[in-house]
Amino acid sequence: MPARYTLKVISDFASAHTLVNYPGACSRMHGHNWKIEAEATASSLDKIGMVIDFKVIKKAVKVVTDRLDHYYLNEIPPFTEINPTAENIARYIYQEVSLLLNNDRIRLSSLTVWETERACVRYEETE
Repeated sequence: MPARYTLKVISDFASAHTLVNYPGACSRMHGHNWKIEAEATASSLDKIGMVIDFKVIKKAVKVVTDRLDHYYLNEIPPFTEINPTAENIARYIYQEVSLLLNNDRIRLSSLTVWETERACVRYEETE
Protein backbone atom coordinates (compact mmCIF):
# COMPACT_ATOMS: atom_id res chain seq x y z
CA MET A 1 0.00 0.00 0.00
CA PRO A 2 1.48 3.39 -0.96
CA ALA A 3 2.26 5.94 1.73
CA ARG A 4 0.01 8.94 2.19
CA TYR A 5 0.82 11.96 4.33
CA THR A 6 -1.89 14.46 5.23
CA LEU A 7 -0.94 17.84 6.66
CA LYS A 8 -3.48 20.22 8.16
CA VAL A 9 -3.28 23.91 8.96
CA ILE A 10 -5.91 26.02 10.66
CA SER A 11 -6.55 29.66 9.91
CA ASP A 12 -9.37 32.17 10.27
CA PHE A 13 -10.88 35.36 8.95
CA ALA A 14 -13.88 37.55 9.69
CA SER A 15 -16.48 38.76 7.23
CA ALA A 16 -20.13 39.55 6.78
CA HIS A 17 -22.59 38.18 4.25
CA THR A 18 -26.24 38.03 3.32
CA LEU A 19 -27.79 34.81 2.06
CA VAL A 20 -29.84 35.73 -1.00
CA ASN A 21 -33.32 34.13 -1.19
CA TYR A 22 -32.84 32.43 2.17
CA PRO A 23 -36.15 32.07 4.07
CA GLY A 24 -34.92 33.18 7.48
CA ALA A 25 -32.84 35.54 9.55
CA CYS A 26 -29.68 34.84 7.54
CA SER A 27 -31.24 36.81 4.67
CA ARG A 28 -30.18 39.87 6.68
CA MET A 29 -26.56 40.97 6.79
CA HIS A 30 -24.63 39.21 9.56
CA GLY A 31 -21.06 38.28 10.27
CA HIS A 32 -18.94 35.28 11.20
CA ASN A 33 -15.50 34.54 12.49
CA TRP A 34 -14.80 31.78 9.99
CA LYS A 35 -12.33 29.02 10.84
CA ILE A 36 -10.52 27.34 7.94
CA GLU A 37 -8.90 23.91 7.94
CA ALA A 38 -6.79 23.16 4.86
CA GLU A 39 -5.47 19.65 4.30
CA ALA A 40 -2.72 18.83 1.82
CA THR A 41 -1.61 15.34 0.85
CA ALA A 42 1.43 13.74 -0.73
CA SER A 43 2.78 10.24 -1.07
CA SER A 44 6.45 11.14 -0.74
CA LEU A 45 8.73 13.38 1.28
CA ASP A 46 11.24 15.90 0.03
CA LYS A 47 15.00 15.55 0.55
CA ILE A 48 14.81 16.85 4.13
CA GLY A 49 11.96 14.54 5.10
CA MET A 50 8.96 16.87 4.77
CA VAL A 51 5.89 16.93 2.56
CA ILE A 52 5.91 20.73 2.63
CA ASP A 53 6.63 23.34 5.25
CA PHE A 54 3.46 24.15 7.19
CA LYS A 55 4.32 27.84 6.62
CA VAL A 56 3.81 27.39 2.87
CA ILE A 57 0.30 26.02 3.34
CA LYS A 58 -0.53 28.74 5.89
CA LYS A 59 0.70 31.44 3.50
CA ALA A 60 -1.38 30.11 0.58
CA VAL A 61 -4.50 30.07 2.76
CA LYS A 62 -3.76 33.57 4.06
CA VAL A 63 -3.26 34.98 0.56
CA VAL A 64 -6.76 33.82 -0.35
CA THR A 65 -8.54 34.62 2.92
CA ASP A 66 -7.00 38.11 3.02
CA ARG A 67 -9.21 38.83 -0.03
CA LEU A 68 -12.24 38.06 2.18
CA ASP A 69 -11.14 39.28 5.61
CA HIS A 70 -13.25 42.14 6.99
CA TYR A 71 -15.29 42.48 3.79
CA TYR A 72 -18.98 42.21 3.01
CA LEU A 73 -18.73 39.11 0.84
CA ASN A 74 -21.77 39.93 -1.32
CA GLU A 75 -19.80 42.87 -2.75
CA ILE A 76 -16.68 41.01 -3.88
CA PRO A 77 -16.21 38.47 -6.68
CA PRO A 78 -17.19 35.70 -7.05
CA PHE A 79 -19.94 36.36 -4.50
CA THR A 80 -21.39 39.16 -6.57
CA GLU A 81 -22.54 36.32 -8.87
CA ILE A 82 -23.01 33.37 -6.48
CA ASN A 83 -24.60 33.21 -3.04
CA PRO A 84 -21.93 33.47 -0.30
CA THR A 85 -23.04 30.29 1.46
CA ALA A 86 -20.55 28.34 3.53
CA GLU A 87 -20.53 25.76 0.73
CA ASN A 88 -19.65 28.33 -1.95
CA ILE A 89 -17.04 29.96 0.30
CA ALA A 90 -15.40 26.56 0.90
CA ARG A 91 -15.29 25.79 -2.84
CA TYR A 92 -13.88 29.24 -3.66
CA ILE A 93 -11.11 29.03 -1.05
CA TYR A 94 -10.28 25.45 -2.02
CA GLN A 95 -9.96 26.27 -5.70
CA GLU A 96 -7.88 29.41 -5.11
CA VAL A 97 -5.53 27.75 -2.60
CA SER A 98 -5.13 24.79 -4.98
CA LEU A 99 -3.84 27.16 -7.66
CA LEU A 100 -1.13 28.36 -5.26
CA LEU A 101 -0.23 25.05 -3.65
CA ASN A 102 -0.73 22.08 -5.95
CA ASN A 103 2.18 20.60 -7.88
CA ASP A 104 3.20 17.15 -9.15
CA ARG A 105 3.82 15.94 -5.59
CA ILE A 106 1.44 17.89 -3.32
CA ARG A 107 -2.31 18.37 -3.61
CA LEU A 108 -4.81 20.27 -1.51
CA SER A 109 -7.10 17.41 -0.57
CA SER A 110 -9.84 19.19 1.35
CA LEU A 111 -10.86 22.49 2.81
CA THR A 112 -13.24 22.85 5.75
CA VAL A 113 -15.01 26.10 6.58
CA TRP A 114 -16.43 26.44 10.07
CA GLU A 115 -19.24 29.01 10.19
CA THR A 116 -19.74 28.48 13.92
CA GLU A 117 -18.19 26.16 16.51
CA ARG A 118 -20.91 23.64 15.71
CA ALA A 119 -21.42 23.94 11.94
CA CYS A 120 -19.00 23.40 9.08
CA VAL A 121 -18.72 22.28 5.48
CA ARG A 122 -15.87 20.23 4.04
CA TYR A 123 -15.11 20.62 0.33
CA GLU A 124 -12.94 18.33 -1.76
CA GLU A 125 -12.61 17.50 -5.42
CA THR A 126 -12.13 13.95 -6.59
CA GLU A 127 -10.06 13.12 -9.62
